[in-house]
Amino acid sequence: MKIAIIGAGNVGGALALGWVKSGHEITIGARDMNSDKVTKVTSWNSGIKVKSIDVASKEAEVILIAASPAAVGEIAKQLGDVTDKVIIDAMNSISSKPAGFNNTFEALQSLTNCKNVVKCFNSTGFENMADPIYGNISIDMFMAGSSLKAKQFASQLAKDSGFAECYDFGGDDKVALLEQFALAWINLAIFQKQGRNIAFKVIKK
Repeated sequence: MKIAIIGAGNVGGALALGWVKSGHEITIGARDMNSDKVTKVTSWNSGIKVKSIDVASKEAEVILIAASPAAVGEIAKQLGDVTDKVIIDAMNSISSKPAGFNNTFEALQSLTNCKNVVKCFNSTGFENMADPIYGNISIDMFMAGSSLKAKQFASQLAKDSGFAECYDFGGDDKVALLEQFALAWINLAIFQKQGRNIAFKVIKK
């Protein structure tokens, strides 16, 4: 897949490296293409390219956004025509929200013309995205949204990152629940001091 990643922080960087190793074409879309964060990510693998947000978006099939929720409005203006592309929202509106919206998912649906938005890669720490293997067990990823096309892409990319499964939380009405699920991980890992090397795994009898 041709994937644009908007946001070169911990989450964007971990996913970029994993996906380029899986054979995907990765471009970091950045406002400042020479920032320290962008330079760090592109130095990890020569296959990771960097372009402006509008160009990266135009060339991509899939756009993953892992930026500050407050920046979503400005990012949306730079994406261009994304009608038939897939947008993966990897953000959580916990400490901040996009202006005028409850969460980033709602903002992206409203501020872009994209028909295929999915919430995914938001429910665990970047360490688990970089390495989702615990001993001989692969942990799970989770997604929410009403676009079947977007969920198919997200599920495949989760498995390409090394996750065992990508469980479907439901449609657009379950996006807020998935953010609360992410908060459960944050609470355990950080506030309850369990450490960031913890993960969720669905076990069935």
